Amino acid sequence: MDGEVVFTPFVLPGETVEVTRAGARNKVQRANLVRVEKPSPDRVPAPCPQYQVCGGCQYQHAAYEAQLRFKREILAETLRRVGRIEFDAARIETIAGEPYGYRNRVQFHVEKGRIGYRMMQSNKLAAAEVCPIASPRLNQILTTLNRLVRDRAWPEFVSSFEVFTDETDVQWNVMETGRPVAKRFFDWLAQEVQGSVGGPLDYAVGDDRFRVSGGAFFQVNRFLLPQLADAALNGVTGESAWDLYSGVGLFSLPMARKFRQVLAVESGRSALADLAFNAERASLSIMRSEQQVEQFLMEATEAPDFVLADPPRAGLGSKATARLTELRPKRLVIVACDPATLARDLAALRDVFELQQLTLVDLFPQTYHVEAIATLAAR
Repeated sequence: MDGEVVFTPFVLPGETVEVTRAGARNKVQRANLVRVEKPSPDRVPAPCPQYQVCGGCQYQHAAYEAQLRFKREILAETLRRVGRIEFDAARIETIAGEPYGYRNRVQFHVEKGRIGYRMMQSNKLAAAEVCPIASPRLNQILTTLNRLVRDRAWPEFVSSFEVFTDETDVQWNVMETGRPVAKRFFDWLAQEVQGSVGGPLDYAVGDDRFRVSGGAFFQVNRFLLPQLADAALNGVTGESAWDLYSGVGLFSLPMARKFRQVLAVESGRSALADLAFNAERASLSIMRSEQQVEQFLMEATEAPDFVLADPPRAGLGSKATARLTELRPKRLVIVACDPATLARDLAALRDVFELQQLTLVDLFPQTYHVEAIATLAAR
């Protein structure tokens, strides 16, 4: 295309391809792949029959080692471009698990007796009979649901719901519905799907168990949860620690075994109640604050030895980073799910904190999503 840079999905570096122009979006030229004329050695067959139709996966055409390499390079390049932070991709440590069958939670959409996910860049339904990245139990449930959504008993006003499982018990959370859902719907699901629970799900991670209420955040990769916590808390110990955006306590519980005093900060009342239950069951003492993190930091007068922050995709933001530079904890760990917001936060912190280690934890194989752990120390 006359030397233009044109973004084309499902193409690997070094390949020769035929594409059709798809127009520009936000002043970025785009194209659609027609044919691969000269494939990369990293190209592999995608196992999902709906790949390139369903919007859930973007990397199934790439060998898994190549996916990890791409993500390290993307993370390093984003830090450089957005945050002007130089960190060689070769220095980024990598934690990876099984590339398929890893998801413990999925959200299904239903339309006119069909069930599946959303199409790529569309609200249309991509019907699914199998999902290679979902766990074996979720695929069993998907088979059952393909039958149930065609049954007259299925309420037509339920258009989206979430299924969460530990491979034994199953939690159902209705996400989109045109009217309140009667209890008999959940009773019907419980009859059809063994292990259905009517409330929180109890999820084991290593030696700990976590009560997770409906709607509470919990990581979706069933293989890497212990490694994620271990990497985030590697080598830390001391008198006091904060767990910001604590959720149900995935980091708080192991943190309480490393520090004499731990304070968990979480704005979600249900998640904080789960954390209290989880801590008491584990015989651990964890203080709790039901607040927005920004408000908590503004009111704090003294920093602990260690701070861990696991913010949402929007990152810490300017208020939280500014206050952390003022409080100046000795060590700070950020668990980030977006390289761009991580780069922005690190740039705001770099005058006071030194980035010592960066770890890629591949919680979302076959997708472009990047989870990273940034370990910082006060200068």
